[in-house]
Amino acid sequence: MSTVTEGAHRDGGAGDDAGAAKVVDAVRDLAPVLRERADAAESAGRVPDESVAELAGTGFFRLLQPTAFGGLAADPGLFYTCVKEIARACGSTGWIASVLGVHNWQLGLFPEEAQREVWGGDDGARISSSYAPTGKVTPVEGGFRFSGRWSFSSGCEHADWVFLGGLIKGEDGAPVDSRTFLLPYGDYRIEKNWDTLGLRATGSHDIVVDDVFVPEHRTLSFLDTSALDCPGQRLNPEPLYRLPFAALFTSTIATPLVGIAEGAYATYVAVTRERFRVSYGQKVKEDPFAHVRIARGQRHRRRLAPTVAQHRGVVRVRGAGRAHTRRAAAADPARPGAGHGAGGGGHRSARGERGRERDAHRARRPALLARCAHRPRPCRQRPGACADHVRPRRAGRRGPRPDAVTAEPARRIPDAPQLLPERRELERSSVSGCGAAGGVPVSGRAPGRAPAAASTFPA
Repeated sequence: MSTVTEGAHRDGGAGDDAGAAKVVDAVRDLAPVLRERADAAESAGRVPDESVAELAGTGFFRLLQPTAFGGLAADPGLFYTCVKEIARACGSTGWIASVLGVHNWQLGLFPEEAQREVWGGDDGARISSSYAPTGKVTPVEGGFRFSGRWSFSSGCEHADWVFLGGLIKGEDGAPVDSRTFLLPYGDYRIEKNWDTLGLRATGSHDIVVDDVFVPEHRTLSFLDTSALDCPGQRLNPEPLYRLPFAALFTSTIATPLVGIAEGAYATYVAVTRERFRVSYGQKVKEDPFAHVRIARGQRHRRRLAPTVAQHRGVVRVRGAGRAHTRRAAAADPARPGAGHGAGGGGHRSARGERGRERDAHRARRPALLARCAHRPRPCRQRPGACADHVRPRRAGRRGPRPDAVTAEPARRIPDAPQLLPERRELERSSVSGCGAAGGVPVSGRAPGRAPAAASTFPA
């Protein structure tokens, strides 16, 4: 049974990134095994239980779990590194690993009582989800009556609990809040209807709930989540649990796709090395067009590579900034900007105030506001319509440089005898108005060649 560790309530807690680095190494060692099982998983429409158990054995599902309940509360960048390695080996396994793994982070935002219900008896419990608010919610004393159907709950067959979305409505029937409801396995059933061509092994089936009671402490308001003011943040002080929901979940969905793309690229390169094209009687690796395709794929991979590193930097800066701000505020509560979040909050507040003043000024002058809103940008102007006139580069005594770029034809530049470095060669070799290169008229232009002398441009 998991117990809350001593010192968990200290301000400025930190995760175990050293332990998380060992998890990354263990996941990389497991990747070849997952790759071997990928075809069987797709055929069965389900990630093998052995794969999920071995991932749990590496500690992967504990990466974003609070340290108060046996987790590592690690840098999300390390979590995404693991997800990408898994998805490179098996796309479906990478997808459900990412989704199931991030839910431990969200549970860390719930009230302490809910966290104890899930992890108190088993700190390795897993949670699936379906956040679309498609169910029926009825407020009652102490909680809510809950029923409905939710689709696309990836990895639900490997989960013990589920997160489901629901709308709280006011007396007039208008939504006043959106909440995440936490239900144990016994309160819902899985209706298997996921049968696709791609990511078939994710098992993203429907969840059906028939009028069950959900206590208040097993719900989390999205209003509190958006305001970064959740009950679980008082229990879990690590900077990880001060991150915005959208920032973490968007990367959680995108990272498996990046891993799948990298796995497809690696597979293509490996197959191309050995493939023989019978119709041409040559190996494909000797085809220059295949080289171009591989180079383009490599270019796209390099564009995607900084994503994880950038997210890791954002998390570290944010966490360090908050810790610094808390220490400074404790030392000098009267310091300007001490209560404005991460380091530099006072400066951001001042910038925001200036922006509000500017908007108010525009609002008092409708004509100015309309002009700012409808002023055409240079990139949206039609050619020749209200376009800025570009002045040509001024020619010196010796004329413009051979590689000078001007806005008007060269014939309009006074005293500009030539724009090409090979002017003298063309002049010496010209005979009866023809250039030496293939008898091309000086007044014309040979295919693939630069213009001739400026004086020969047509009027």
